Amino acid sequence: MAEISSTRPLPATTPTTRPAANSAADLAVKLLQPLEGMLAAGETAKAEVLAAKETAQSFQLLLKLTLDSGKQTTLEASSTRPLAQGTTLAVTALSETRLAVALQGGDTRLLTSLDLDQLPVGTLLQGKVESREQIAQLKAQQTLYRVVVNLLNTSLSGSKLSVETPLPLPIGSLLTAQVQGSQSLAFLPLSGRLDQLVLGQQLAAQQGRQGSLEGLFKGLQGMAQQDGLPSELRTSIDKLLGLLPDGKQLSSPDGLAKAMEQSGVFLEAKLLGGQSQHLPQDLKASLLRLVAQLLPNLPGGAPLPAASAGNALAQALPSFVRNALGALGQVSLRQQAMSFPLPSRLLQSMDEEADLETLLKLAAAAVSRLQTHQLSSLAQTQVTPEGNLLTTWQLELPMRNQHDVVPLQVKLQREESGPETRTEQKETLWRIDLAFDLDPLGPLQVQAQLLRGSLSSQLWAERADTAQLIDQELDNLRQRLLGAGLEVGELSCRQGMPPQGPKTHLEQRWVDETA
Repeated sequence: MAEISSTRPLPATTPTTRPAANSAADLAVKLLQPLEGMLAAGETAKAEVLAAKETAQSFQLLLKLTLDSGKQTTLEASSTRPLAQGTTLAVTALSETRLAVALQGGDTRLLTSLDLDQLPVGTLLQGKVESREQIAQLKAQQTLYRVVVNLLNTSLSGSKLSVETPLPLPIGSLLTAQVQGSQSLAFLPLSGRLDQLVLGQQLAAQQGRQGSLEGLFKGLQGMAQQDGLPSELRTSIDKLLGLLPDGKQLSSPDGLAKAMEQSGVFLEAKLLGGQSQHLPQDLKASLLRLVAQLLPNLPGGAPLPAASAGNALAQALPSFVRNALGALGQVSLRQQAMSFPLPSRLLQSMDEEADLETLLKLAAAAVSRLQTHQLSSLAQTQVTPEGNLLTTWQLELPMRNQHDVVPLQVKLQREESGPETRTEQKETLWRIDLAFDLDPLGPLQVQAQLLRGSLSSQLWAERADTAQLIDQELDNLRQRLLGAGLEVGELSCRQGMPPQGPKTHLEQRWVDETA
């Protein structure tokens, strides 16, 4: 989906209220003398090209203008595109000195309002900016523009829409907006969103460099037992291992919230907010600190200069690690990075003893894995075709299970319905996906969703005996959920793995199935 290339949120806009019909803004011409009230902005007329002359930078035109009243006049105009003598045109006044021009016979219209029966509130419109004209200077040094947009989707595809906005939208830019009323649009907010092309490239790069967390923590456990480690490095390893929650902690609401807050997914937000006091407990910050401390201890390594946590983000990953890991897995990397759960990817056998250089590669790969989750969250945060806002948080929690470290992958999604109407209230659908491999149960995945206080869930176990065990415990799970105050819908367990694809979640419509 093409968007306006801007990083700031775009406020709501209101289409112009002036009437217009039977015209289009295929190109705009500049008049060499004002209309002097002959045509008001938005009004249309017919025109004929009496003469055309090419100059150094434009084309000079002599137009014969015929108004609806039958009155005729000649106008001199300048155009960036050639128009042949004798061409008949449909023109629409954009201002006193600019006309939007379309070849006569075109069936497109300059729309000034939307039919909500045809385009209900919440409908997404995509369009291309074809012309822009400054029409007013507002308070606080703000300017108002009239913009003509060529619609690219819905049944109005090919029609022209006249919009007034304080944004100087570039001619030729693509935009997406949501219908809020017959004369009101809201451009999609782009604050904090990465350009989709850049995001795809970053996802592919991170997917090629990432490695599973269990490989790193297995190496850290072995390294902690070695003698001769520098004290600062040993302290960092001990802190990293001490950060790992166990199953008991993750089974409590407070413990789970703390583990998610320290998972590294919010590190950049903490840095931007100046919350440096939380960095020592942050998993990603601790990994970056470990990388920075490992570098000087390698043969030929040099210590990093003193830097803030923000600078460490840019300095911690050495180029030789990026190059070593970047050559791996080049096939459909972006698609793999968007999958859930991320597949296990070990850079070293668990039975091998890690040296400092290997530990550095594992730490850098673990940072890339956390960043892959973050970028995947951004890529999945979007407006659905139904006009609902879908927000995604994806992360990975390393969990202690006796002497092992088990990564728990989590994906949370919140889907909000369109704006409230007189007949329908705004609703929120929550989805959660979990994936882990816990001995002796084996690989497990959980899909659940919550809507209007009602919970439904499907569990998937790769081992047949595990699936049978879970199926026997579903009634107990139902009773515990009811005891927590929830309504419980479908609960089931199947052997195997969930089907992969964009529509694999439990289907839930925005209607009451019991109505």
